[in-house]
Amino acid sequence: FNFVSQQAHVPPEKSPIKMGKEGNAEKGKKVFVTKCAQCHTVNAGGKHKVGPNLNGLIGRQTGQAEGFSYSKSNIQKGIVWSEEHLFTYLENPKKFIPGTKMVFAGIKKEGERKDLIAYLVEATK
Repeated sequence: FNFVSQQAHVPPEKSPIKMGKEGNAEKGKKVFVTKCAQCHTVNAGGKHKVGPNLNGLIGRQTGQAEGFSYSKSNIQKGIVWSEEHLFTYLENPKKFIPGTKMVFAGIKKEGERKDLIAYLVEATK
């Protein structure tokens, strides 16, 4: 019996969106510096600021960066960060996680969000 052939296949139209492939990481770095760096770091072992260090963000469950004090709502959101979740979250953080401590209005421009995600995918590995 071949278990490999029995694995579920996800059709391409149902696969998670890969926003980072659509964005420009260089432009995204500029977005990060102007809109995010005052509260977040991305480097491995980087310290928390007002917001948590984002290293390892993609694939991590909400509210789980070690040593950071999250809001109850962020912890209880219970999703695993993906590019698709970030795309929605970054447009309006308080709508995506009501009760979040993040004081940020969001990024309305799709292109800026895609660029930022492209940067975060690379910078937070």
